[in-house]
Amino acid sequence: MDHEIKTAVPDFLNILGINEEPMGMFFTNAKPDSGYSPEPAELPTREKEKKGQVNWQDVFGQFSCVIGKIWLARKKKTAAFFSSQQFGCPGGAFWLGFNKPQAETIIHYVSTGIPDQMEGEHYCDSPDNLRKIFEYVDPVPASKEYCVFKPISQFSKDEIPTLVSFFTRPESLNGLHQLATFVTNDPEVVTSPWSAACGSLAVWPLHYLKKGQNRAVIGGWDPSARKFFKPDELSFTIPFGMFTQMIQGYKKSFLTTKTWENVIKKINKSKKAWNEL
Repeated sequence: MDHEIKTAVPDFLNILGINEEPMGMFFTNAKPDSGYSPEPAELPTREKEKKGQVNWQDVFGQFSCVIGKIWLARKKKTAAFFSSQQFGCPGGAFWLGFNKPQAETIIHYVSTGIPDQMEGEHYCDSPDNLRKIFEYVDPVPASKEYCVFKPISQFSKDEIPTLVSFFTRPESLNGLHQLATFVTNDPEVVTSPWSAACGSLAVWPLHYLKKGQNRAVIGGWDPSARKFFKPDELSFTIPFGMFTQMIQGYKKSFLTTKTWENVIKKINKSKKAWNEL
């Protein structure tokens, strides 16, 4: 990653009132030397499911949330990485681009469940409607063996993140949201579609890029993953190109005005309330 961009990040975060550097995401064939990842497991594909070759008791017994691993990586300032063998849960495998179409058992689990067999999460009103949503999302397949999330400062000169994710509360998110339009001149540049929390960090931004749309994605709404976010915290994920535009253009924006100084006062009140000053 470009050295000038990396060195500009601390001042950029400071003016936004964000204490934590963002995580960059990219696909690579090189397994990280260190970091957090799920234990290896057999991918429960729909093809195996049709043949009765998936032990769902084992699958559900080995659930390991993608956001949970990223949460650990955030706290320890290291990498979190995933693959078709280290996917954590069937949902994560789908939302990171390692497994599609999604297995029917998971479609029922995320929606209404199976009577007398499995309680559902009730995140969609029917398996049929959820299947349509998954078909629409149509995750971009992982381009290389590993999907890696790590702090921006840890990217080498030869590594370029595809996406950049901030984790922040609404007052600082306010600045990112408005800055996205400032650098793109697109009043609809920020979106917040339904998905698992990990889908907002990967599949949805990639979905838009595939369609030629430059979009910022707000996520973190998934109730199952809220335990891996700070209170009141959400994610804000953008393509690396937009991140570069923000770094290069924020000093010309509202972030240098007295209006933003008033917002900073609220940010500091929030930090004080959460003992983060």
